Amino acid sequence: MPRVNLPIAKGFYLSDSLPISAQECVNWYPNIPQVEGALSAESLFGCPGVSEILTTGEVNQVNRGAHVKDGKPYFLNGTTLIRIDNAFDSQGEEFFTSVPLGTIPGEGRVSMADNGKQLMVLVPGGNGYIIDESSGTPFVQITDAGFTANGNPQLVVFVDSFFVCNTDSKKFIKSASNDGINWSALDFGSAESDPDKINSLYVHNNKLYLGGTETTEEHQNIGAGGFPFQRTGFFLDKGVFAPFSMISSNNTFMWIGGGTNESPAIWALSGNSAQKVSTTAIDSALQDYSQEEIEQAFAYSYAQNGAYFVGFSLPTRTFEYNVITGRWNERKSQIINSKGLTETIRWRVNSIVTAYNRVLCGDSQDGRIGSVEVDTYTEYNNEIIRTVSTQPFSDLGNAITVTQLEATFESGVGDLSTVNPQIRLSTSPDGRSYNNELSRSIGKIGEYFKRSIWNKLGRFPRFAVFKFVMSDPVKPVFIKLEANIRGGQRGN
Repeated sequence: MPRVNLPIAKGFYLSDSLPISAQECVNWYPNIPQVEGALSAESLFGCPGVSEILTTGEVNQVNRGAHVKDGKPYFLNGTTLIRIDNAFDSQGEEFFTSVPLGTIPGEGRVSMADNGKQLMVLVPGGNGYIIDESSGTPFVQITDAGFTANGNPQLVVFVDSFFVCNTDSKKFIKSASNDGINWSALDFGSAESDPDKINSLYVHNNKLYLGGTETTEEHQNIGAGGFPFQRTGFFLDKGVFAPFSMISSNNTFMWIGGGTNESPAIWALSGNSAQKVSTTAIDSALQDYSQEEIEQAFAYSYAQNGAYFVGFSLPTRTFEYNVITGRWNERKSQIINSKGLTETIRWRVNSIVTAYNRVLCGDSQDGRIGSVEVDTYTEYNNEIIRTVSTQPFSDLGNAITVTQLEATFESGVGDLSTVNPQIRLSTSPDGRSYNNELSRSIGKIGEYFKRSIWNKLGRFPRFAVFKFVMSDPVKPVFIKLEANIRGGQRGN
Protein backbone atom coordinates (compact mmCIF):
# COMPACT_ATOMS: atom_id res chain seq x y z
CA MET A 1 0.00 0.00 0.00
CA PRO A 2 1.33 3.50 -0.76
CA ARG A 3 2.88 5.65 1.95
CA VAL A 4 1.52 9.19 1.79
CA ASN A 5 2.46 12.54 3.31
CA LEU A 6 -0.34 14.17 5.29
CA PRO A 7 -0.36 17.97 5.67
CA ILE A 8 0.01 19.26 9.23
CA ALA A 9 0.81 22.96 8.82
CA LYS A 10 -2.32 24.50 7.32
CA GLY A 11 -3.00 26.33 10.57
CA PHE A 12 -6.19 26.97 12.50
CA TYR A 13 -9.44 26.27 10.67
CA LEU A 14 -12.16 24.98 12.96
CA SER A 15 -15.35 25.00 10.91
CA ASP A 16 -18.91 25.43 12.19
CA SER A 17 -19.44 21.99 10.67
CA LEU A 18 -16.71 19.76 12.11
CA PRO A 19 -16.95 17.17 9.31
CA ILE A 20 -15.88 19.95 6.91
CA SER A 21 -12.78 20.84 8.90
CA ALA A 22 -11.62 20.26 12.46
CA GLN A 23 -8.14 21.77 12.18
CA GLU A 24 -6.86 22.97 15.53
CA CYS A 25 -3.45 24.58 15.81
CA VAL A 26 -2.99 25.62 19.43
CA ASN A 27 0.41 26.78 20.70
CA TRP A 28 2.05 25.61 17.49
CA TYR A 29 2.64 27.84 14.48
CA PRO A 30 3.10 26.76 10.84
CA ASN A 31 6.58 27.15 9.39
CA ILE A 32 7.50 27.06 5.70
CA PRO A 33 11.26 26.56 5.14
CA GLN A 34 12.69 29.20 2.82
CA VAL A 35 15.05 26.75 1.15
CA GLU A 36 14.69 23.96 -1.38
CA GLY A 37 15.37 20.40 -0.37
CA ALA A 38 14.14 20.67 3.22
CA LEU A 39 13.03 17.44 4.87
CA SER A 40 9.47 18.73 4.77
CA ALA A 41 7.87 21.55 2.78
CA GLU A 42 5.85 22.56 5.84
CA SER A 43 6.31 21.96 9.55
CA LEU A 44 5.12 23.13 12.96
CA PHE A 45 7.19 24.98 15.54
CA GLY A 46 6.12 25.37 19.13
CA CYS A 47 5.03 28.87 20.15
CA PRO A 48 7.53 30.44 22.55
CA GLY A 49 7.15 30.24 26.29
CA VAL A 50 7.33 32.97 28.93
CA SER A 51 9.75 33.34 31.84
CA GLU A 52 9.43 35.84 34.66
CA ILE A 53 11.99 38.65 34.83
CA LEU A 54 10.38 40.47 37.77
CA THR A 55 7.06 41.07 39.47
CA THR A 56 5.31 44.09 40.91
CA GLY A 57 3.83 41.83 43.54
CA GLU A 58 0.11 42.30 43.93
CA VAL A 59 -2.20 39.71 42.39
CA ASN A 60 -4.67 42.36 41.24
CA GLN A 61 -2.01 44.43 39.46
CA VAL A 62 -2.91 43.14 36.01
CA ASN A 63 -1.28 44.85 33.08
CA ARG A 64 -3.21 47.66 31.33
CA GLY A 65 -0.71 48.54 28.60
CA ALA A 66 2.95 48.97 27.72
CA HIS A 67 5.17 51.23 25.62
CA VAL A 68 8.85 51.73 24.79
CA LYS A 69 10.40 55.20 24.93
CA ASP A 70 14.06 55.81 24.21
CA GLY A 71 14.75 52.07 24.44
CA LYS A 72 13.19 51.67 27.89
CA PRO A 73 9.94 49.75 28.48
CA TYR A 74 7.08 51.20 30.52
CA PHE A 75 4.26 49.08 31.92
CA LEU A 76 1.05 50.12 33.65
CA ASN A 77 0.29 47.34 36.15
CA GLY A 78 -2.85 47.97 38.14
CA THR A 79 -2.69 51.68 38.94
CA THR A 80 1.12 51.91 39.06
CA LEU A 81 3.16 53.05 36.07
CA ILE A 82 6.64 51.54 36.14
CA ARG A 83 9.80 51.75 34.07
CA ILE A 84 11.87 48.59 33.67
CA ASP A 85 15.65 49.06 33.84
CA ASN A 86 18.25 46.41 33.12
CA ALA A 87 21.84 45.94 34.34
CA PHE A 88 24.47 43.20 34.58
CA ASP A 89 26.08 41.74 37.68
CA SER A 90 29.76 40.92 38.12
CA GLN A 91 29.27 37.55 36.41
CA GLY A 92 27.70 39.18 33.37
CA GLU A 93 24.18 38.01 34.22
CA GLU A 94 21.40 40.38 33.23
CA PHE A 95 18.90 41.45 35.87
CA PHE A 96 15.95 43.84 35.91
CA THR A 97 14.52 46.39 38.32
CA SER A 98 11.25 48.32 38.28
CA VAL A 99 11.04 52.05 38.96
CA PRO A 100 7.57 53.34 40.00
CA LEU A 101 6.71 56.64 38.32
CA GLY A 102 3.18 57.51 39.38
CA THR A 103 -0.40 56.41 39.94
CA ILE A 104 -2.98 56.20 37.16
CA PRO A 105 -6.46 55.31 38.47
CA GLY A 106 -8.75 52.91 36.65
CA GLU A 107 -8.91 49.30 35.61
CA GLY A 108 -9.20 49.29 31.82
CA ARG A 109 -6.61 49.33 29.06
CA VAL A 110 -4.80 52.61 28.39
CA SER A 111 -3.25 54.21 25.31
CA MET A 112 0.37 55.42 25.24
CA ALA A 113 2.56 57.48 22.89
CA ASP A 114 5.77 59.49 23.19
CA ASN A 115 7.60 62.35 21.48
CA GLY A 116 11.08 61.17 22.45
CA LYS A 117 11.03 63.20 25.66
CA GLN A 118 7.50 63.03 27.01
CA LEU A 119 5.46 59.86 27.47
CA MET A 120 1.70 60.40 27.37
CA VAL A 121 -0.65 57.90 29.02
CA LEU A 122 -4.35 58.28 28.30
CA VAL A 123 -7.20 56.57 30.11
CA PRO A 124 -9.94 56.33 27.43
CA GLY A 125 -12.65 58.86 28.26
CA GLY A 126 -10.78 59.87 31.38
CA ASN A 127 -7.54 61.56 32.35
CA GLY A 128 -4.30 62.08 30.48
CA TYR A 129 -0.84 62.07 32.06
CA ILE A 130 2.56 63.30 30.92
CA ILE A 131 5.74 61.61 32.14
CA ASP A 132 8.90 63.64 31.51
CA GLU A 133 11.73 62.28 33.61
CA SER A 134 14.10 65.02 32.43
CA SER A 135 11.95 67.77 33.95
CA GLY A 136 11.48 69.02 37.48
CA THR A 137 7.94 67.59 37.53
CA PRO A 138 8.34 64.14 35.98
CA PHE A 139 4.69 63.05 36.43
CA VAL A 140 1.79 65.44 35.84
CA GLN A 141 -1.85 65.19 34.92
CA ILE A 142 -3.04 67.16 31.90
CA THR A 143 -5.27 69.92 33.25
CA ASP A 144 -5.40 72.29 30.26
CA ALA A 145 -9.07 73.11 29.50
CA GLY A 146 -8.34 72.71 25.78
CA PHE A 147 -7.69 69.00 26.32
CA THR A 148 -11.38 68.25 26.93
CA ALA A 149 -12.95 71.21 25.11
CA ASN A 150 -13.90 69.02 22.13
CA GLY A 151 -15.04 65.93 24.01
CA ASN A 152 -13.41 63.27 26.15
CA PRO A 153 -10.14 61.98 24.61
CA GLN A 154 -10.07 58.25 23.91
CA LEU A 155 -6.75 57.15 22.34
CA VAL A 156 -3.44 58.88 21.65
CA VAL A 157 -0.81 58.65 18.88
CA PHE A 158 2.17 60.83 17.98
CA VAL A 159 2.82 62.25 14.50
CA ASP A 160 4.81 65.22 13.16
CA SER A 161 5.68 66.63 16.63
CA PHE A 162 2.06 66.44 17.87
CA PHE A 163 0.18 64.18 20.25
CA VAL A 164 -3.16 63.49 18.53
CA CYS A 165 -6.28 62.09 20.25
CA ASN A 166 -9.72 61.11 19.05
CA THR A 167 -12.65 62.18 21.22
CA ASP A 168 -16.16 60.92 21.90
CA SER A 169 -17.67 63.85 19.96
CA LYS A 170 -16.56 62.69 16.46
CA LYS A 171 -13.50 64.95 16.55
CA PHE A 172 -9.74 64.59 16.83
CA ILE A 173 -7.46 67.06 18.60
CA LYS A 174 -3.75 67.86 18.73
CA SER A 175 -1.36 69.15 21.35
CA ALA A 176 1.11 71.99 21.05
CA SER A 177 4.25 71.02 19.17
CA ASN A 178 6.32 68.56 21.26
CA ASP A 179 4.31 69.49 24.33
CA GLY A 180 1.60 67.18 25.63
CA ILE A 181 0.72 69.47 28.51
CA ASN A 182 -0.67 72.31 26.38
CA TRP A 183 -3.76 71.99 24.17
CA SER A 184 -5.95 74.55 22.40
CA ALA A 185 -9.71 74.31 22.07
CA LEU A 186 -9.30 75.56 18.47
CA ASP A 187 -7.00 72.70 17.43
CA PHE A 188 -9.48 70.08 16.29
CA GLY A 189 -10.64 68.34 13.15
CA SER A 190 -13.26 65.80 12.14
CA ALA A 191 -13.70 62.90 9.77
CA GLU A 192 -15.73 64.20 6.85
CA SER A 193 -16.14 61.38 4.33
CA ASP A 194 -18.65 59.72 6.63
CA PRO A 195 -20.25 61.13 9.81
CA ASP A 196 -19.54 57.95 11.81
CA LYS A 197 -17.95 57.98 15.24
CA ILE A 198 -14.12 57.96 15.35
CA ASN A 199 -13.39 54.69 17.13
CA SER A 200 -9.62 54.59 16.77
CA LEU A 201 -6.64 56.26 15.13
CA TYR A 202 -3.32 55.03 13.79
CA VAL A 203 -0.15 56.43 12.22
CA HIS A 204 1.29 54.63 9.17
CA ASN A 205 3.98 56.02 6.85
CA ASN A 206 3.58 59.38 8.59
CA LYS A 207 -0.13 59.49 7.63
CA LEU A 208 -2.88 59.70 10.23
CA TYR A 209 -5.71 57.20 9.81
CA LEU A 210 -9.02 57.82 11.57
CA GLY A 211 -10.86 54.57 12.11
CA GLY A 212 -14.58 55.20 12.28
CA THR A 213 -17.29 52.69 13.02
CA GLU A 214 -17.97 52.20 9.29
CA THR A 215 -15.09 53.84 7.35
CA THR A 216 -11.41 54.70 7.74
CA GLU A 217 -10.10 58.06 6.53
CA GLU A 218 -6.55 59.25 5.84
CA HIS A 219 -5.22 62.66 6.95
CA GLN A 220 -1.87 64.35 6.48
CA ASN A 221 -0.07 67.31 8.02
CA ILE A 222 0.03 69.88 5.24
CA GLY A 223 1.90 72.43 7.34
CA ALA A 224 -0.59 75.23 6.74
CA GLY A 225 -1.83 77.75 9.28
CA GLY A 226 -4.63 76.73 11.60
CA PHE A 227 -5.31 73.06 12.17
CA PRO A 228 -2.63 71.33 10.06
CA PHE A 229 -4.19 67.89 9.46
CA GLN A 230 -6.29 67.71 6.32
CA ARG A 231 -7.95 64.91 4.37
CA THR A 232 -5.93 63.37 1.55
CA GLY A 233 -9.02 62.05 -0.20
CA PHE A 234 -8.12 58.43 0.55
CA PHE A 235 -10.55 56.38 2.61
CA LEU A 236 -11.56 52.76 3.15
CA ASP A 237 -15.11 51.49 3.35
CA LYS A 238 -14.19 49.42 6.41
CA GLY A 239 -14.40 50.74 9.93
CA VAL A 240 -12.77 49.73 13.21
CA PHE A 241 -14.87 47.77 15.70
CA ALA A 242 -12.17 47.27 18.36
CA PRO A 243 -10.32 50.53 19.19
CA PHE A 244 -7.18 48.78 20.49
CA SER A 245 -6.95 46.37 17.54
CA MET A 246 -5.12 48.62 15.06
CA ILE A 247 -1.57 47.26 14.83
CA SER A 248 1.42 47.50 12.50
CA SER A 249 2.37 44.45 10.48
CA ASN A 250 5.18 44.10 7.92
CA ASN A 251 4.88 47.58 6.37
CA THR A 252 1.10 47.71 6.69
CA PHE A 253 -1.45 47.65 9.50
CA MET A 254 -4.30 45.39 10.54
CA TRP A 255 -7.48 45.74 12.60
CA ILE A 256 -10.76 44.12 13.62
CA GLY A 257 -13.64 45.76 11.82
CA GLY A 258 -15.94 45.81 8.83
CA GLY A 259 -18.23 47.93 6.73
CA THR A 260 -21.84 49.02 7.08
CA ASN A 261 -24.05 46.13 8.24
CA GLU A 262 -21.07 43.75 8.18
CA SER A 263 -20.02 41.30 10.86
CA PRO A 264 -16.51 41.61 12.34
CA ALA A 265 -13.47 40.31 10.48
CA ILE A 266 -9.73 41.02 10.49
CA TRP A 267 -8.48 43.35 7.76
CA ALA A 268 -5.17 44.67 6.48
CA LEU A 269 -4.34 47.72 4.40
CA SER A 270 -3.18 46.45 1.01
CA GLY A 271 -2.26 49.19 -1.43
CA ASN A 272 -5.35 51.35 -1.75
CA SER A 273 -7.86 48.89 -0.33
CA ALA A 274 -8.69 46.77 2.68
CA GLN A 275 -7.93 43.07 2.30
CA LYS A 276 -9.56 40.49 4.57
CA VAL A 277 -6.94 38.27 6.18
CA SER A 278 -9.12 36.33 8.61
CA THR A 279 -10.50 32.98 7.48
CA THR A 280 -14.21 32.22 7.57
CA ALA A 281 -13.53 30.06 10.63
CA ILE A 282 -12.06 33.04 12.51
CA ASP A 283 -14.89 35.25 11.25
CA SER A 284 -17.31 32.72 12.71
CA ALA A 285 -15.45 32.79 16.04
CA LEU A 286 -15.59 36.60 16.10
CA GLN A 287 -19.35 36.49 15.57
CA ASP A 288 -19.71 34.52 18.79
CA TYR A 289 -18.80 37.66 20.73
CA SER A 290 -21.06 40.56 21.58
CA GLN A 291 -20.30 44.09 20.38
CA GLU A 292 -19.05 44.99 23.86
CA GLU A 293 -16.71 41.98 23.89
CA ILE A 294 -15.36 42.83 20.43
CA GLU A 295 -14.65 46.37 21.65
CA GLN A 296 -12.53 44.86 24.44
CA ALA A 297 -10.24 43.09 21.96
CA PHE A 298 -6.65 44.25 21.57
CA ALA A 299 -3.80 43.49 19.20
CA TYR A 300 -0.07 42.92 19.65
CA SER A 301 2.86 42.23 17.35
CA TYR A 302 6.40 40.91 17.68
CA ALA A 303 9.09 39.18 15.64
CA GLN A 304 11.27 36.23 16.60
CA ASN A 305 13.45 33.81 14.63
CA GLY A 306 12.29 35.15 11.28
CA ALA A 307 8.57 34.88 12.10
CA TYR A 308 6.43 38.03 12.32
CA PHE A 309 3.39 37.57 14.51
CA VAL A 310 0.29 39.70 14.84
CA GLY A 311 -2.08 38.60 17.58
CA PHE A 312 -5.68 39.50 18.34
CA SER A 313 -6.85 38.76 21.88
CA LEU A 314 -10.54 38.63 22.70
CA PRO A 315 -12.02 37.98 26.15
CA THR A 316 -11.67 34.19 25.83
CA ARG A 317 -9.52 33.47 22.75
CA THR A 318 -6.30 34.64 21.12
CA PHE A 319 -5.71 34.25 17.38
CA GLU A 320 -2.26 34.81 15.94
CA TYR A 321 -1.26 35.49 12.33
CA ASN A 322 2.20 34.95 10.87
CA VAL A 323 2.60 37.53 8.10
CA ILE A 324 5.47 35.53 6.56
CA THR A 325 3.47 32.33 5.98
CA GLY A 326 -0.05 33.80 5.94
CA ARG A 327 -1.19 31.08 8.37
CA TRP A 328 -3.17 31.36 11.60
CA ASN A 329 -2.74 29.62 14.93
CA GLU A 330 -4.36 29.93 18.34
CA ARG A 331 -2.71 30.67 21.70
CA LYS A 332 -3.97 29.36 25.05
CA SER A 333 -2.62 29.36 28.60
CA GLN A 334 -3.00 27.13 31.63
CA ILE A 335 -3.51 28.89 34.97
CA ILE A 336 -4.45 27.91 38.50
CA ASN A 337 -7.69 29.76 39.23
CA SER A 338 -8.99 31.13 42.53
CA LYS A 339 -10.47 27.72 43.37
CA GLY A 340 -7.10 26.01 42.98
CA LEU A 341 -8.16 24.32 39.75
CA THR A 342 -6.34 24.28 36.42
CA GLU A 343 -8.16 26.43 33.89
CA THR A 344 -7.56 27.04 30.18
CA ILE A 345 -7.79 30.69 29.14
CA ARG A 346 -6.83 32.84 26.16
CA TRP A 347 -3.12 33.61 26.00
CA ARG A 348 -2.45 35.33 29.30
CA VAL A 349 -0.27 38.07 27.79
CA ASN A 350 -1.89 41.55 27.99
CA SER A 351 0.76 43.60 26.15
CA ILE A 352 4.04 43.08 24.29
CA VAL A 353 6.99 45.39 23.66
CA THR A 354 10.53 44.81 22.42
CA ALA A 355 13.36 46.19 24.54
CA TYR A 356 16.84 45.12 25.67
CA ASN A 357 16.92 42.68 22.74
CA ARG A 358 14.00 40.82 24.33
CA VAL A 359 10.28 40.50 23.79
CA LEU A 360 8.76 41.62 27.09
CA CYS A 361 5.15 41.18 28.15
CA GLY A 362 2.66 42.27 30.77
CA ASP A 363 0.29 39.75 32.32
CA SER A 364 -3.49 39.45 32.52
CA GLN A 365 -3.42 37.59 35.83
CA ASP A 366 -1.03 39.47 38.11
CA GLY A 367 1.84 41.93 38.23
CA ARG A 368 4.52 39.80 36.60
CA ILE A 369 6.67 41.06 33.74
CA GLY A 370 7.70 38.25 31.43
CA SER A 371 10.19 37.56 28.67
CA VAL A 372 8.82 35.70 25.62
CA GLU A 373 11.52 33.19 24.65
CA VAL A 374 11.78 30.55 21.93
CA ASP A 375 13.91 28.30 24.15
CA THR A 376 11.51 28.44 27.10
CA TYR A 377 8.88 25.69 26.98
CA THR A 378 6.60 26.73 29.85
CA GLU A 379 4.69 29.87 30.86
CA TYR A 380 5.84 30.99 34.28
CA ASN A 381 6.63 27.31 34.95
CA ASN A 382 3.09 26.24 33.98
CA GLU A 383 2.88 23.65 31.22
CA ILE A 384 1.97 24.66 27.69
CA ILE A 385 -0.56 22.32 26.08
CA ARG A 386 0.20 22.12 22.35
CA THR A 387 -2.54 20.65 20.16
CA VAL A 388 -2.76 20.10 16.42
CA SER A 389 -5.67 18.38 14.67
CA THR A 390 -5.37 17.53 11.02
CA GLN A 391 -7.85 18.15 8.26
CA PRO A 392 -10.21 15.21 7.60
CA PHE A 393 -8.57 12.62 5.33
CA SER A 394 -10.84 10.63 3.02
CA ASP A 395 -10.91 8.45 -0.09
CA LEU A 396 -13.82 9.78 -2.15
CA GLY A 397 -16.24 8.82 0.59
CA ASN A 398 -15.00 5.22 0.81
CA ALA A 399 -13.91 3.57 4.02
CA ILE A 400 -10.20 3.77 4.80
CA THR A 401 -7.94 1.65 6.98
CA VAL A 402 -4.87 3.22 8.60
CA THR A 403 -2.29 0.49 9.08
CA GLN A 404 0.56 2.76 10.15
CA LEU A 405 1.05 6.41 11.09
CA GLU A 406 4.46 8.00 11.67
CA ALA A 407 4.98 11.48 13.08
CA THR A 408 8.48 12.88 12.64
CA PHE A 409 9.63 15.22 15.38
CA GLU A 410 12.98 16.71 16.24
CA SER A 411 13.91 13.76 18.40
CA GLY A 412 16.35 13.26 21.23
CA VAL A 413 15.18 16.43 22.97
CA GLY A 414 14.73 14.87 26.39
CA ASP A 415 16.67 16.35 29.28
CA LEU A 416 17.37 15.66 32.95
CA SER A 417 13.99 17.09 33.97
CA THR A 418 11.95 15.39 31.23
CA VAL A 419 13.79 12.18 30.57
CA ASN A 420 11.42 10.62 28.07
CA PRO A 421 9.17 13.26 26.42
CA GLN A 422 5.96 12.02 24.82
CA ILE A 423 3.58 12.87 21.99
CA ARG A 424 -0.01 11.71 22.36
CA LEU A 425 -2.27 10.69 19.45
CA SER A 426 -6.02 10.30 19.36
CA THR A 427 -8.16 9.61 16.29
CA SER A 428 -11.68 10.53 15.27
CA PRO A 429 -14.03 9.22 12.58
CA ASP A 430 -16.17 12.37 12.60
CA GLY A 431 -14.10 15.34 13.89
CA ARG A 432 -16.25 15.46 17.04
CA SER A 433 -15.32 12.61 19.36
CA TYR A 434 -11.83 11.17 19.80
CA ASN A 435 -10.70 7.82 21.14
CA ASN A 436 -8.27 7.32 23.99
CA GLU A 437 -4.82 8.79 23.58
CA LEU A 438 -1.89 6.59 22.56
CA SER A 439 1.53 7.90 23.61
CA ARG A 440 4.86 7.54 21.87
CA SER A 441 8.31 8.79 22.85
CA ILE A 442 10.03 11.49 20.82
CA GLY A 443 13.43 10.54 22.18
CA LYS A 444 15.47 10.62 25.34
CA ILE A 445 18.71 12.59 25.52
CA GLY A 446 20.72 11.73 22.43
CA GLU A 447 18.08 9.47 20.84
CA TYR A 448 18.24 11.45 17.59
CA PHE A 449 16.86 8.63 15.45
CA LYS A 450 13.85 7.86 17.64
CA ARG A 451 10.73 7.24 15.52
CA SER A 452 7.15 7.84 16.70
CA ILE A 453 5.01 5.17 15.02
CA TRP A 454 1.47 3.95 15.62
CA ASN A 455 0.37 0.68 14.00
CA LYS A 456 -3.09 -0.74 13.27
CA LEU A 457 -5.15 2.37 13.99
CA GLY A 458 -8.20 0.75 12.46
CA ARG A 459 -10.89 1.36 9.92
CA PHE A 460 -12.74 4.64 9.42
CA PRO A 461 -16.13 4.55 7.65
CA ARG A 462 -15.74 7.81 5.72
CA PHE A 463 -12.77 9.89 6.90
CA ALA A 464 -10.19 10.18 9.67
CA VAL A 465 -8.94 13.07 11.80
CA PHE A 466 -5.71 12.80 13.81
CA LYS A 467 -5.08 14.87 16.92
CA PHE A 468 -1.64 15.25 18.50
CA VAL A 469 -1.08 16.70 21.97
CA MET A 470 2.25 17.59 23.56
CA SER A 471 2.77 19.12 27.00
CA ASP A 472 6.28 18.08 28.03
CA PRO A 473 8.59 21.12 28.41
CA VAL A 474 11.06 20.22 25.67
CA LYS A 475 11.85 21.65 22.25
CA PRO A 476 8.71 21.16 20.10
CA VAL A 477 9.28 20.76 16.35
CA PHE A 478 6.76 18.68 14.35
CA ILE A 479 8.43 18.03 10.98
CA LYS A 480 6.07 15.82 9.02
CA LEU A 481 3.32 13.17 9.16
CA GLU A 482 3.22 10.05 6.99
CA ALA A 483 0.75 7.18 6.83
CA ASN A 484 0.06 3.85 5.21
CA ILE A 485 -3.62 4.03 4.27
CA ARG A 486 -5.68 1.41 2.48
CA GLY A 487 -8.78 2.81 0.77
CA GLY A 488 -11.84 1.39 -0.89
CA GLN A 489 -14.85 -0.62 0.21
CA ARG A 490 -14.88 -3.03 3.13
CA GLY A 491 -12.70 -6.03 2.46
CA ASN A 492 -10.60 -4.34 -0.24
